[in-house]
Amino acid sequence: MRIIIAGGHGKIALRLAARLAPESEAVGLVRNPAHVADVEAAGGQGVVCDLERASVDEVTGIVEGADAVVFAAGAGPGSGAARKDTVDRAASVLMADAAERAGVRRFVQISAMGTGKPPAPGSDEVWAAYIKAKTEAEEDLRRRDLDWTILRPGRLTDEPGTGRVLLAPEVPRGAVPRDDVAAVIVALLGAPGTAGRTLELVSGDTPIDEAVAAL
Repeated sequence: MRIIIAGGHGKIALRLAARLAPESEAVGLVRNPAHVADVEAAGGQGVVCDLERASVDEVTGIVEGADAVVFAAGAGPGSGAARKDTVDRAASVLMADAAERAGVRRFVQISAMGTGKPPAPGSDEVWAAYIKAKTEAEEDLRRRDLDWTILRPGRLTDEPGTGRVLLAPEVPRGAVPRDDVAAVIVALLGAPGTAGRTLELVSGDTPIDEAVAAL
């Protein structure tokens, strides 16, 4: 399989590339040319593509011939409200546009728990912009004729993965290692029956393959 990963230098994306290699070709899109080496060290192929500036034609050319797209991009800590919109929303829309044009139906979007609900009272401006951007990105994807799956992880950690999760349309708030998020994405890519589902994810007691098979 050839998998295009938007946000290829992110912590989840690099773990995902490592899990996909060598059986599948993981193509990580990165904004900074210096990050290509990190993608390659993880076992993927780095392609420089700034999703805040690229045209849909440019991205379509990269996506053509792929088996799936994984949207793992995010403006990241320290970014302001404006970049939450240009990355977390607009870049997702761009990738979905490109997938449609290229005829790539499978699309897995990494979102976040709390998406789809108003920010809690007293939330700061940047957090509110983040939730708004993620919500609008999800809404855009649901309107499309793609085999999409939306994954909403809980609080992300860098702890070693356990291989055991709680995965369902709604789960209690909690944390989950990025290792396990990457493993769940691999399992979802191999489970076409999860298309059209919005799933929340935290650490739990069920082995990942069993959790995905039970959906």
